[in-house]
Formats: sequence, structure tokens, C-alpha cells
Amino acid sequence: MTAPGADERLVGADRVLAVMVALADYPTGATLEEVAQHVGATKSTVHRALATLRRAGLAMQLGRGVYILGDEFYRLAFSSYAARPERALIQPAIEELARRFGETVHYAVLDGQEVVYRAKVDPPIGAIRLTSVIGGRNPAYATGVGKVLLAEAVGSEHELRALLGDDYPQRTPQTISTAKDLWADLIRTRDRGYGIDNQESEIGINCVALPVRLDPNAPAIGAVSVSALAFRLPLPQLVERVEEIRSVISAFRGTSTD
Repeated sequence: MTAPGADERLVGADRVLAVMVALADYPTGATLEEVAQHVGATKSTVHRALATLRRAGLAMQLGRGVYILGDEFYRLAFSSYAARPERALIQPAIEELARRFGETVHYAVLDGQEVVYRAKVDPPIGAIRLTSVIGGRNPAYATGVGKVLLAEAVGSEHELRALLGDDYPQRTPQTISTAKDLWADLIRTRDRGYGIDNQESEIGINCVALPVRLDPNAPAIGAVSVSALAFRLPLPQLVERVEEIRSVISAFRGTSTD
């Protein structure tokens, strides 16, 4: 059912963008009615937005009343992603780390209260694949990459509370759940130069994360993490190899991660 007033709010560019985002949740196609329900608008409103997207090649009609994102959408997305400066710098490094460790490696950036995974490489052979995906999100407070980036983004416990609030949902029994405890961990993260996730996001998975900089004195543009199955590569053993991770990132990027 259409939400009261929703149609009035979805106008112009907002309406078109909402429909495009909705189509992304239906990779095999969605009916006009499904999209309308998804965005909380009338079918006539959604139909006009779909017509705009189809003219631009950003959506296409599979059959009678079934729509998907168009080839032009993917061309733009993939070409833009491939051209990102950090992809050319980071991708070889995370591929090498996945090969060396036999575990999953991520590159992520901070977006408000969450981290967004910009790149991911699973190990070539012999490991369980994690459920994370490129473009996926996780709460920053519960991840190694998030803590590395939060340690730079906030300068005090007050700033941390302003950004994340006072208390956080526990994803596992290990998750840090208060601003006071998280701030203490961010100080440790900043002092040692790397962050850890001690089964805080998912039971059985730990990780070590390091910041990535384009210049030694520049702010971090993101963070790289090696995520390992705890029974196979316990956290203390992963921490012992922090300098190896740092050297791999630096070798491919040409600068220090310090």
C-alpha cells in the first residue's frame, strides 16, 4: 500500500533516483507494482520515472510490465569503478595479501556511521568465502577497518558520541557496545597504527586492518583488512604479521602506510 504522502515527496529527480535504487534490489526484474510498493508511490508516478530511466538507457523492459537496470547503468558504474585511483593502487596489493594469507582481504572507506567495501578478494583456493560484498556496508564500530578510520575521523570521545551515539547494538558477545569503551579502543588503534576485530562483527572471524594513504602525511583514504577464520589463523598470529601486511600495501602503492 502506498504510504500516506509518499507520492507527493517523490518528485522530479528524487522520484527517478528512488526508482533506480529500487531496481537494484531486483536483478532478475521487477513489475511496475513491485517497484511502486518498494518506493511507496503510485504506479503512474513510477511509470513516469521508469520512462525517464529507459530513455537514458539506465533501465530496460524485459517483457510486459517487467523492468531491470539497463546496460548503460552498468557501463557507467563499471567504467567509473575501474577508473577510481584507489582501485589501481589497491587491487594488486589486496590480491597479493589474499594469496599470501589464504584469507579474504577487503578495502573499505568510511561513510558516516558505516564502512563501505570498495574492493574484496577471496583467497584463490582452500578457504571459506565470507558473505561480504563490494558495495556492502557494516557498522564502523564493529569492524577493524571502521575502527582504523574512526580513529582518524574523530578527535575526542565527545565527537565520537556525536557521530555514533552512546550505545551500540551487540552483533556478537565480543562487540564493543559503548562510546566509552570504543573511544578507549580507538586510542589504542591510533597509537599502534592498526585496528583489530576480535570476532566483534561475526563469531569465528577476526581481522587486522591498516590505513591506506596516498602520502605518508596525508589522511587515510581508506583501510585494508585481512579477515581470517579464527580457528585457522588466531588473532595473535594475525597481529604478528601486521608489518608484512604494511609492507605489501606500501610496495604496491609506492608510499608508506604509517
